[in-house]
Amino acid sequence: MATHHGKEGVVTIGSDTLGNATGFTVDTTHDVVEDTALGNSMKSYIVGRGTYTASIDMNFDETDTAQTNLVQGAELTFAFLPEGNASGDRKFSGTGIVTGMSVSVPLDGVITRTVSVQGNGGLTIGTV
Repeated sequence: MATHHGKEGVVTIGSDTLGNATGFTVDTTHDVVEDTALGNSMKSYIVGRGTYTASIDMNFDETDTAQTNLVQGAELTFAFLPEGNASGDRKFSGTGIVTGMSVSVPLDGVITRTVSVQGNGGLTIGTV
């Protein structure tokens, strides 16, 4: 089993790498639909539709092209690379819509930003 350090993670938006990412989360879900026949004592299900959401944490940087493209309502192409971007590393990619953003400005700390993404279509799981 290979274990990786979070510092290896990379996020790309279109062809731009997000230079100030500090973390990300990708969540996938799939609906199920009950198809149990009358008289059966145990329920059964079939696979329905799926989706994904993501959140990206970053240090605020108004000069980062990838970050300035992250505006509410923008539909963008994302790649989430938890192991880094070397050949053979795992890659989660798809199109998503930016649904929200929060900016945190602490008195004695770094200004941070978190962006929420709703997948629009499927999430491709592959390698670099």
